[in-house]
Amino acid sequence: MPDTPVSVEIQPLTGPAAPQDNVSAPERDLLPVCDCPGNAELWWVGAHGGAGESTLSALVPEWRSAGHCWPRPPIDERARAVLVARSSAYGLQAAQSAVTQWAAGAVPHIDLLGLVIIADAPGRLPRPLRELAQVVGGGAPRVWQLPWVEPWRLGELPAPAESPRAVRRLIKDLNLLIDGTDVDADGANERKEH
Repeated sequence: MPDTPVSVEIQPLTGPAAPQDNVSAPERDLLPVCDCPGNAELWWVGAHGGAGESTLSALVPEWRSAGHCWPRPPIDERARAVLVARSSAYGLQAAQSAVTQWAAGAVPHIDLLGLVIIADAPGRLPRPLRELAQVVGGGAPRVWQLPWVEPWRLGELPAPAESPRAVRRLIKDLNLLIDGTDVDADGANERKEH
């Protein structure tokens, strides 16, 4: 029986896909641009300390943490990145500054795929933070919200197949955005029909 392509929906755009002409970069709290060792299929950029970029980079071997800076690719190349922040007021404000920096064209070598907001505590996010997350997320191409994951707090990184559904969806979406390959939590691959 021949393989039948499976149509998979990618997280839709919820904000601008590219920097905007009418946006000014923030005057302070800018993320620096750094030379990151090695190459990566995808860079995780932490908007602040403790954002979770190191944890997320461990989910897929080809993805790397850039720390709290925008990665500088080799000359004439571009870098794919996802911004990461916690759902606290501090984390969301840091994400807003970083997203504005990107939207103003201050890091023209970055292809920002989106923003990941990781819960800063178990339970439902208070309304003021939900509203702030919605405002901040409007400046990024896409937004993924991840729940509190207790094993991550303890330094454990479960296999993607054992991760919460939102984490598995994030991995699947990013694989599709990067190369059109749908890699499910069990590691099975399928090519998306274009």
